[in-house]
Amino acid sequence: MDRENNSKIQNRLNRIAGQIAGLQKMVDEDRYCVDVLTQVAAVRSALDSLGVELLTRHIAHCVVDHTGNSAHPETRSRSTDELVEELKTSLSRFIR
Repeated sequence: MDRENNSKIQNRLNRIAGQIAGLQKMVDEDRYCVDVLTQVAAVRSALDSLGVELLTRHIAHCVVDHTGNSAHPETRSRSTDELVEELKTSLSRFIR
């Protein structure tokens, strides 16, 4: 991933970390359970969005273009079949 994309991912992660800190504070303050659960849903949604972004980038840079210059070094020596199997495993983990 390039620096701009890494920066976007870092920004998302920082927002998610802030949401988690907010959840901890809500629990510490004994906030109403429904309000806490609403925030839990928001964090899950943010994590899902981050996961979709990372999977999309992985497909584009590591699977489709695994022999190109922009590919991650980890994928350059792998066959397409190996990468498809890895992607299948990654998707399976992500959707659970």
